[in-house]
Amino acid sequence: MEQVLAVYQRPYNEQFPVVCVDESPKQLIEIRQYRSADGTRIEDSEYIRHGLGEIYMAFEALAGQRFVEVKDDHTAISWVSVMANLLDGPNETCVRMRVVGDNLSAHKPSAFYRVFSAEKAKNYLDRLEFVYTPKHGSWLDMAEIDLSILQRDCLNRHIATKELLAAEISVWQTKRNQKQAKANWQFTTKEARVRLHKLYPTT
Repeated sequence: MEQVLAVYQRPYNEQFPVVCVDESPKQLIEIRQYRSADGTRIEDSEYIRHGLGEIYMAFEALAGQRFVEVKDDHTAISWVSVMANLLDGPNETCVRMRVVGDNLSAHKPSAFYRVFSAEKAKNYLDRLEFVYTPKHGSWLDMAEIDLSILQRDCLNRHIATKELLAAEISVWQTKRNQKQAKANWQFTTKEARVRLHKLYPTT
């Protein structure tokens, strides 16, 4: 926990951005609709499932920027693709990108070698520094904050297709980035040692 909090307390440096990454599934559901005799559109209670869309949120809190992708699944290959797209896209010129995220089995640096040649995989990994949240400590990942805002703003309804999901998210992302909406993170290491003192060993 303290390692994550220490990263959050560093001043903004565009050459060494801190990017919080998290993912969340969205069930794709189509609600049956029909028209009554007078032409009124009525939604039926019957629906059709179209699988899942996996939403990957990459949130650079100090810059007020986020980069969201929709993937077909939650696998190591998809995660590597998101990391590579961050380094090739919005953080193309950075020296090293610090990534805060869950320590899941799909989030292993070795997966880069399953996707890219050894040389290219190492080039990516040389520009990445992974900072993992502790077990049961996913709340320390600021990407969760933006995912909850995304859910509230435009995903709190049924969406039928992955294409529509991506389009809705793209519009939301553009508006949030234009506003440079940041996270007001105030939980520090000093406060953690007081409020969570029971978690610390005593001497």
